[in-house]
Amino acid sequence: MADALNATAQRVQDALKALCVPSQVVEFSASTRSAAEAAQAIGCRVEQIAKSLVFRGLSTNRPVLAIVSGANRVDEKRLGELIAEVVAKADADYVRQRTGYAIGGVPPVGHVESLVCLIDEDLFQYDTIWAAAGTPRAVCRLTPAELQRITGGRVVSVKGVR
Repeated sequence: MADALNATAQRVQDALKALCVPSQVVEFSASTRSAAEAAQAIGCRVEQIAKSLVFRGLSTNRPVLAIVSGANRVDEKRLGELIAEVVAKADADYVRQRTGYAIGGVPPVGHVESLVCLIDEDLFQYDTIWAAAGTPRAVCRLTPAELQRITGGRVVSVKGVR
């Protein structure tokens, strides 16, 4: 773990503080870009990783943030039904432009513009979850209730029927 936060991770720390969340951003020397890498670095279950996936509405071009348990995949058709618009996974340029962060480090807060936010209901089975904090090496610890409060996200099932 690093002693001082880089500027991008500090932006997330500042956003958390402004939202009255006591979480401290932690940076690792190892990558936390994927849910598996993050869980290994933190020492938690992959299901406790709150991965931030950005989609775009195909008719409105609006950004949609799906915060999903690290063990789950998003059913894009289901996500589209939930927001009443067909969606597609956003590319790296779109993600950076709309959130201010690179893929693999998108936090739940501190974005450059407002995002429609949906939160995977499976995250609520854990007391503690971990989200990206601005870089592919930074994370922050949250409770599911804190995550919902600070994002204003709607808690839903984003998994398709299998």
